[in-house]
Amino acid sequence: LSGGQRQRVALARALINRPRVLLLDEPLGALDLKLRQEMQSELKQIQHQVGITFVYVTHDQEEALTMSDRLAVFNQGKIEQVGPPAEIYEKPATAFVAGFVGISNLIEGNAAAKITGSPHLFSVRPEKIHLVEPDTLARPDQFLADGVVREVIYLGMFTRTIVDLPGGGQLTVAQQNLSTSANPIRATEGQPVRLIWDKTHNHLIG
Repeated sequence: LSGGQRQRVALARALINRPRVLLLDEPLGALDLKLRQEMQSELKQIQHQVGITFVYVTHDQEEALTMSDRLAVFNQGKIEQVGPPAEIYEKPATAFVAGFVGISNLIEGNAAAKITGSPHLFSVRPEKIHLVEPDTLARPDQFLADGVVREVIYLGMFTRTIVDLPGGGQLTVAQQNLSTSANPIRATEGQPVRLIWDKTHNHLIG
């Protein structure tokens, strides 16, 4: 049997006795990416059909967001945050949650003060930030930061740009590749850029 078939058989054996709760401890870890994504969808459908609570353990952050109705993030045996996936991702309660669940920019100290006027730690997700020309003006409801492109990484569906800030630290920007150009301003390493994002996308930590 293939890996996917073995997982289906194991799931059927576990469900045949109609347990009240089913513990799944990284059940898809050994599967390749495409099969893992197919099995994620299949598991969700089965869970809704049988109406049994699934306790799903995974170290794959994307899988956790995909599979869960309610997500708990553990750190050294302690729960850092519990809530719906969107809340965990958009409003992380701690720096650990912000850095562990997906990619997040964490800025504090002088770098934060230059952007927000306060040195308090904040997070902003890479996909919320826009790369624009250095002379672009921000609206009153936006933050801006100037920096220099350190690295541009093409990842197929999107491009990841890492920008060094003059006040220390760095910001990572993720842009979906909607055209043949991977980057709308064609930023290259060493080129100055301006980053702009809505103030509502800043999330204070702690």
